[in-house]
Amino acid sequence: MLRPSLWAATALWGLGLMWGFSPLHQKLQESWEKQLLWDPSGALASLLSTLPFLLAAGLVVALTEISLGKSWVVSCGLIACVGGGLYELGRRDNAR
Repeated sequence: MLRPSLWAATALWGLGLMWGFSPLHQKLQESWEKQLLWDPSGALASLLSTLPFLLAAGLVVALTEISLGKSWVVSCGLIACVGGGLYELGRRDNAR
């Protein structure tokens, strides 16, 4: 059954993975922008570049729920989101 906690955990894990692998996300977005020439704003390319991270997040959420139980899914997603955000901030600060 699809519970709201699974949706929230998948979104948190997806965001954390996207921030954690931000150079890969940027490369995916640029490749989609080159392929979708009819989309001048790049909005569709940005949405399509998040799909691999959401699919990976769904897999991680399923494995987390199997191994740790239902109560840990959102908590681990929040930890992943904060960790990915901190990594992205450190990466950007180090690039300057």
